[in-house]
Amino acid sequence: MTALEDIPVTTLKGVGHALAGTLAKLGIHSLQDLLFHLPHRYEDRTRIIPMGSLRVGDVGVAEGEVVKTDLVMGRRRSLQVTLRDSSGFLVLRFFHFNAAQKNQLAEGVRVRCYGEVRPGRAGYEFYHPEYQVNPPPMPATGEATLTPVYPLTEGIQQPRVRSLCQQALGYLKRYPIRDWLPPTLLADYQLPAITEAVALVHSPPASASVTLLMEGRHPAQQRLVMEELLAHQLSLLQVREQIQAREALPLLPTGELAESFLDSLPFRLTGAQGHVLAEIRQDLSQPLPMLRLVQGDVGSGKTVVAAMAAIQAISAGGQVALMAPTEILAEQHFQNFRNWLEPLGVELAWLSGKVKGRSRAGALERVASGQASVVIGTHALFQDDVHFQRLALVIVDEQHRFGVHQRLALREKGVEGRLAPHQLIMTATPIPRTLAMSAYADLDTSVIDELPPGRKPIETIAIPDSRRDDVIERVRSACEAGRQAYWVCTLIEESEALQCQAAEVTAQSLLERLPGLRVGLVHGRLKAAEKAAVMDSFKRGELDLLVATTVIEVGVDVPNASLIIIENPERLGLAQLHQLRGRVGRGEEASYCVLMYHPPLSLNGKARLQALRESQDGFFIAEKDLEIRGPGEVLGTRQTGMMQFRLADFERDKGWIEPVREMAPALLKDRACVEGLVRRWLGERTRYGDV
Repeated sequence: MTALEDIPVTTLKGVGHALAGTLAKLGIHSLQDLLFHLPHRYEDRTRIIPMGSLRVGDVGVAEGEVVKTDLVMGRRRSLQVTLRDSSGFLVLRFFHFNAAQKNQLAEGVRVRCYGEVRPGRAGYEFYHPEYQVNPPPMPATGEATLTPVYPLTEGIQQPRVRSLCQQALGYLKRYPIRDWLPPTLLADYQLPAITEAVALVHSPPASASVTLLMEGRHPAQQRLVMEELLAHQLSLLQVREQIQAREALPLLPTGELAESFLDSLPFRLTGAQGHVLAEIRQDLSQPLPMLRLVQGDVGSGKTVVAAMAAIQAISAGGQVALMAPTEILAEQHFQNFRNWLEPLGVELAWLSGKVKGRSRAGALERVASGQASVVIGTHALFQDDVHFQRLALVIVDEQHRFGVHQRLALREKGVEGRLAPHQLIMTATPIPRTLAMSAYADLDTSVIDELPPGRKPIETIAIPDSRRDDVIERVRSACEAGRQAYWVCTLIEESEALQCQAAEVTAQSLLERLPGLRVGLVHGRLKAAEKAAVMDSFKRGELDLLVATTVIEVGVDVPNASLIIIENPERLGLAQLHQLRGRVGRGEEASYCVLMYHPPLSLNGKARLQALRESQDGFFIAEKDLEIRGPGEVLGTRQTGMMQFRLADFERDKGWIEPVREMAPALLKDRACVEGLVRRWLGERTRYGDV
């Protein structure tokens, strides 16, 4: 039987080869794809607003008669059309227009238009509004409906997408959408069937609640939200299933090496570290690949936990790969692991994109022969020429900086290409529980929720950049008292070159203002060796002040640093600010974080800085960040395509996360259902399991 997903979009009237190509950019190939290209909001075009009562920022419908049409030759040529109704005037301005349009909007013609009111040279204006010439009468109040607004791509406008969706809706009577969810489940949550829900969101009836639709809380929308969250959950559970379908090397704890390591540490592990280690120890001893995410706030001791896991793998005769997203962080791990493990007779290898020639060949040989038990590096570990003799454990730091598929690529490097390595994922970015349950559904989660004893809270102060002189004096007095400080430059420009330039200018200016202090500079364009040398000097106390871009966000540990200045903190997310703040507060001294902002602050900016001043708790801060910025930003996944929902909104729909998590395992047994839902909602986008 023909189904909607089998009917190509070219079946629709007016869809030729060119338009089909444009629609393909939106992932639309079939009628089902088109009907699941859902409106992300609605516009209320149900009433005409008198021109005399329009105010700047209003969005709505106006209607009137054309009294004048002019070509205006300003800085940019534009078509200026003046409309009049009984209450006042409104100008429509078009910067892109043609002769036919100019003739169509002639004096005396009646026009209905929709737009946003802006102040203009000739009074209030609509820029490039949608409009109708000689429109039909407005529907009666009881018959008017909301207008859907769809995501677009270059080459297609809203009216075209709307008319195509209306055409596609006509096929629903003959070809209803397959409902993959059990009727009992829909009844439990009082949700409509899928065909009914899709029809309603594309074409809301006049009787539908305007408020619920505008807020995304209508039962039809919630039916689709639930299914979308479920598709994402099932997709990740599939990944887990695929990995765990392969065996792993059981790594039984032997104790001697671990005991020597713990004895060599100048501190005792916290209760939280012990608890997480017990979970990891249990996972590693199984013949199933471990898939565990360890979350821990800045300074909670995740690296020691990772070293203990590595020791368990090495003791059982396995190799360990530790991967970090940046050279600085990878090098930091390499130094720590070398200091801890080399005295115990464990050999390490270092591999990053910048390791070339003989050094690289030598490292590759030691890894392939099994001589190096631990290999540490950046994404260079993914490369085809990296062969392990007996890779048993992969540790990935700051997972959210890698795509899921990159992490999965390492599974192919397991023992004999047959056994999957165990995976330990670490992050110092606390992830709100609801987000972790959804974004990392393929992983078991452990939390190190206790800081080592003696860590003092960091006092956080927000001051405007007009008080820069006071801040510089504060740096002088801290450094003269024998402590060290960071000065972090943030720039809104995407260009790394500009960011580095800004840091160079700041470092030069601080050198001039603080002649007695030793100032170092670190930014993303320095060579790895130069960066490491500066960081090393700072760590050894040979520098008083380190000027840096946000490259120092993670992994830099200097106990004597007790002051951090962050310029323009309003440009950064809360989680990133919290990470930067965590560079201080690592020693015995009271520590301070100064957020030097540029006024005026937006409401969002104020909310972020306020949250940071109020709390040291990374999880509270992460919840706030999610509220303010959304999941794609918090996870750093805007680029990877993950967590880019069509309809679901994490903050609004978090009530669905738990139910979806509970219903997913039972549905996972129904292969057709899983494939159908994943194809429907994730379409062509990276399938997390297909690596």
